[in-house]
Amino acid sequence: MSLFQIIAAVVSALLLVYLVYALLKPEAF
Repeated sequence: MSLFQIIAAVVSALLLVYLVYALLKPEAF
């Protein structure tokens, strides 16, 4: 895997976690 693919995978995983957290805890936003 190239560095770009690794960075893209990490960023997408972080976005997924952020979206799930925002859905589960809407009062925090």
